[in-house]
Amino acid sequence: MNAIPGQDTESGFAVEPVTRQTFDEVMVPTYAPSSMVPVRAQGLNLWDQEGKQYLDFTAGIAVTGLGHSHPAVVEALRTQADKLWHAGNGYTNEPVLQLARALTEATFADRAFFSNSGAEANEAAFKLARKYAHAKFGPHKSRIVSCLNSFHGRTLFTVSVGGQSKYTEGYEPLPAELLHVPFNDIEAARAAITDEVCAVVVEPVQGEGGVMPADPAYLKALREFCNARGALLIFDEVQCGMGRTGKLFAYMGYGVTPDILTSAKALGNGYPIGAMLTTETIAAVFTPGAHGTTFGGNPLATAVALRVLQIINTPAFLARVNQMAQYLVGKLAVVVRDYPKMFSLVRGSGLMLGIVLADQYLGKAKDIVKSAEAHGLMLLIAGPDVVRLLPALVVSEEQIDEGISRLRQAIDAVIEPTSVNQ
Repeated sequence: MNAIPGQDTESGFAVEPVTRQTFDEVMVPTYAPSSMVPVRAQGLNLWDQEGKQYLDFTAGIAVTGLGHSHPAVVEALRTQADKLWHAGNGYTNEPVLQLARALTEATFADRAFFSNSGAEANEAAFKLARKYAHAKFGPHKSRIVSCLNSFHGRTLFTVSVGGQSKYTEGYEPLPAELLHVPFNDIEAARAAITDEVCAVVVEPVQGEGGVMPADPAYLKALREFCNARGALLIFDEVQCGMGRTGKLFAYMGYGVTPDILTSAKALGNGYPIGAMLTTETIAAVFTPGAHGTTFGGNPLATAVALRVLQIINTPAFLARVNQMAQYLVGKLAVVVRDYPKMFSLVRGSGLMLGIVLADQYLGKAKDIVKSAEAHGLMLLIAGPDVVRLLPALVVSEEQIDEGISRLRQAIDAVIEPTSVNQ
């Protein structure tokens, strides 16, 4: 049998062909992937095993912010690969120190901790918050408050802090002293943030929860409540950070500074890395041995992330993100206007956008996404009622126009025959 086009056989080792069916034969069934298998991508263009081209408006769930195979990022990886891959956490390395310095200089933070994913960054943040409260106030101050419909990762701790019960079913007993409150509800937060609370964690823009931006007044109120009760405010910017909202981090657009911030996804543009940023005072309770990771902060990941940060964190780049966001929102608003029975509104921040389904099509987000894929456009859902768009931050007007054209074709294929005024 011949290897499927796109598979690497240059090493001289035999490579057996694989297909989507192979997933069902050898993988633990934690996912239900598409029938198409990507093999190559450049920028926002992606090709599958059959050679079909797709326009990627998912960025790997807000990961490839600079697009696939960005030449400067590829070069950073290749350069570091010829130097040092791994040394173990008994040693430090130059790229991790350079990245930590760059992130702290660009943000409120004094100290950085690196992990392999957003879940691990959040795990570190939650552990740090509890340890800080334990050291400063005592063990009674251990409760963590988070929001309903939030998402903070897939470890047992982070999935329990996340406010979606569908992700915790069957894993009981769950970690204790966790409380969930409605997002953007100031009075609910006021009642929940008592003296027993060590931390409040919030996504400035909820991603999995429906692409819901936080109200500025809400985040300011959380800051005030945390200050009054001696609790730490944690911003989970795993999805909305690294330029996605048109600011390097979303908190910069709100004028509200957290005590701890977590980042991942676009930080490595596809190379796994997460980061927890905090102040020197809070970081001091993490003494040697209090927390750690084998691969977090390895030279390959941090060299890549440093280059990504250098590219994104410039006024010109972020200004262009805002320009493209405004252009895309305008185009989506026209789609909503033209399909009033299917969509009700566009919401989000920057290039983190959702199209909310109208009553007649509630629960049909996945159908639209499947239809879009058939028409060469990759989209996401954010719950059953929201179609989510997360194009790479380098998207062009021409690519937006093409994406909207393919979206319209996908919508037309989903519209019920009895629908009118579509």
